[in-house]
Amino acid sequence: MKVADMFEEFLRVQSLDDFEKEEPMRKFFERLNSMRIEEFNWAEEVFEGIHLKERPNRVALHWISLEDGDERKFSYEEFARIGNSLVNFLRESGVGKGDYVHVMLPLLPEVWFSHYAFVKGGFVGVPIANILKERDLEYRFKVCPPSAVIADESSAKMIDSVLKTEPKVKIVVGDRKGWEPFDDIPKKDCEGAKTKAEDPIFCFFTSGTTGLPKGVLHTATSYPIGHLITTCIINCKPDDIHNNLSAPGWAKFAWSSFFAPLTAGATVLGVHFTKFNARKYLEAIDSYGVNTFCAPPTAWRMFMITDYKDLKFESLRDVVSAGEPLNPEIFEKWKEHTGVEIRDFYGQTESTAMIGNPPWFKGKIKPGSFGVPTFMYDITLLDDDGNEIDKPGVVGHIVVRMSRWRPIGLFHKYIGKSRDAFVGDYYYTGDKAYFDEDGYWWFVGRADDVIKTSDYRVGPFEVESALLEHPAVAEAAVVGSPDPIRWQIVKAFVVLKPGYEPSRELALDIFRHCKRILAKFKVPRIIEFVPELPKTISGKIRRVELRALEEERKKKGIRGEYEFFYSDFPELKSNNL
Repeated sequence: MKVADMFEEFLRVQSLDDFEKEEPMRKFFERLNSMRIEEFNWAEEVFEGIHLKERPNRVALHWISLEDGDERKFSYEEFARIGNSLVNFLRESGVGKGDYVHVMLPLLPEVWFSHYAFVKGGFVGVPIANILKERDLEYRFKVCPPSAVIADESSAKMIDSVLKTEPKVKIVVGDRKGWEPFDDIPKKDCEGAKTKAEDPIFCFFTSGTTGLPKGVLHTATSYPIGHLITTCIINCKPDDIHNNLSAPGWAKFAWSSFFAPLTAGATVLGVHFTKFNARKYLEAIDSYGVNTFCAPPTAWRMFMITDYKDLKFESLRDVVSAGEPLNPEIFEKWKEHTGVEIRDFYGQTESTAMIGNPPWFKGKIKPGSFGVPTFMYDITLLDDDGNEIDKPGVVGHIVVRMSRWRPIGLFHKYIGKSRDAFVGDYYYTGDKAYFDEDGYWWFVGRADDVIKTSDYRVGPFEVESALLEHPAVAEAAVVGSPDPIRWQIVKAFVVLKPGYEPSRELALDIFRHCKRILAKFKVPRIIEFVPELPKTISGKIRRVELRALEEERKKKGIRGEYEFFYSDFPELKSNNL
């Protein structure tokens, strides 16, 4: 059976009533997991071969701007034409299959066309969030030397300042000297690259416990086919209008703004904004008739403290959340107003949807649980000695067992220095959880020191390295501090060099220093000056001890004598950080 035939079978099962498709989905993924795939090009075989062929005039992308009211629509035919034109232009500029193409754009239509071109042309797309700073770009360019870059005007200026070697072509959305305007690309059709199953087409960077962010390589199969399970969990169908609240540059955009809806043949509603306004965003979800909606818990918490009771959400059918655990009170409040349950699910940059509350769980969801393992992955828990846990209520490491099959949605490999996440027949996610007597899974937290803040992953090493560049800092340890909106915020424990004393002025200077060189989500929100840091006998900092101390103090509402909060400084608030 051809891979495209499997997609058509999936769409038939997906169209079934929610409560009728559990067993057909299980059987479908059993066949998919055992399927041998040699070559596959999703853009050519699914987007064009199924959806463009059957419904060329169906709207693929409906883009709106909450800033100026601008609005644009692209049918499946127009979407493919623009994406194919970009593939041709890159090829004619000397960019070949397997070459790195970096894209740094805000939420503009060209982001979607770029992602399409990566898949169709077999290039390795490197999405970059436009909130990142020069040092982030320098590192990414070093790990993945760019053959081409695509950016908006402001990002293009930053890119020019850090490029050591000129790429083969630079494409700008807008106008900049030395760059080719995206709008001037000649409209041409093209053939898809002959991409093999393990040919890389995406590289996302994600923070780890130690060292700088690691590149996560996904292939021509791992995301295009792997996200069939994500499409299933979201419950996106061909006639739906789907929205995902996610910024470009991160894997979640590729998950839920690109592959899931476009695999289903649905319409993506792209909502552009520069500063998030919860009320305006919900108004757009309501007025544009969104059927399926995905947002991170940070956004859900902001939605709950805004006034939305006059909005009807009459078209809304399925709502999902992912990123960190969803508070049960949010689940109850949203259901009370809309009648729609928020179905929590879990995955990583390294994977697709691994654990979740599927559509057939409606009415059976346990608020606070992130569901059950999905059919694509063989998920289990291991104790600290590597033994599988079979008793409910026992906390263990979430792992993917690969002795039975290697899931298609799992990434190919890391590039750059990183810990070995593969041990024996298991892939370690780095997260911990437990399951209850009914088989529902409950998230506990990270097994390592990575901080989850507002749906971002922050590695302590990056922030500590920036702190140590300040002349007053002798040592630093960075941990996550509990926060009611962001889940965690970045906190830095700082030991000063001799001759420096804790003060408000010094804290302000260190905040400013971090702000200059770190992306805003990495900047510490709390700095506490301490005389020393807890360490092991071998001299390693015990962040686990600092985390436990911080959690206990937050519960009791205790503030340290030399603890300074970013929010206490009016001098910093002006930049909306």
